[in-house]
Amino acid sequence: MGDKQLVTEPEIREAPAPGGRPRAAVVRDALGVGVAVGLSGFAFGVTAAGAGISTLQACVLSLLVFTGASQFALVGALAAGGNPFTAAAGAFFLGTRNAFYGLRLSQLLRLPRAVRPLAAHWVIDETTAVALAQPDRKSARLGFTVTGLTLYVLWNITTLLGALGAEAIGDTRAWGLDAAGPAVFLALLAPMLKTATERAVAALALVLGLGFLPVLPAGVPVLIAALAAPVVLWMKGRRS
Repeated sequence: MGDKQLVTEPEIREAPAPGGRPRAAVVRDALGVGVAVGLSGFAFGVTAAGAGISTLQACVLSLLVFTGASQFALVGALAAGGNPFTAAAGAFFLGTRNAFYGLRLSQLLRLPRAVRPLAAHWVIDETTAVALAQPDRKSARLGFTVTGLTLYVLWNITTLLGALGAEAIGDTRAWGLDAAGPAVFLALLAPMLKTATERAVAALALVLGLGFLPVLPAGVPVLIAALAAPVVLWMKGRRS
């Protein structure tokens, strides 16, 4: 899931303010995000099948990993012939951002200890964005839950459908479906690039990734491209 990351954090109140946001509005927005992104699981299923991953393996990845960017990075590296350990390292690196989301959401949602392990599995870009956009804790919990549930169910159903469909039509490259995963990933990423710094990081990461692609094993260019963020931030700090 593509990865919807930078959200301005509103002031969080313990209870909804008088005349606060109606529950129906929170549910509507959460469902909209969950459905829109959840349908992208079909592209992951197709991409996974094209990379030689079985339907069962693709479904297990969606059930247990459940973070689109990492899943696409993993199967993309495997499809390019990359070492499984290198591919997993790239996917793991992309997924570490969810840990930082968790730090913020733990303070915002303050869920009971018994449900925190389950809720942690739903800490991704979309649930974080919806939760932080709410004006109070109650609405944030509702938005997080509805977004997470909707997205998790749809993502796994469409992963299965995509993998089965790809197996039925045969060679996904002959149909051009091997480009579905990268296309969806870019479509999810583009709206996040709102500032000059973010666009600079994306541009430098693209240059690094493509530049090292011909000379390094598959999966390694993704790790090299990750250096774009600290480089851009360092250059920005020097200017200021």
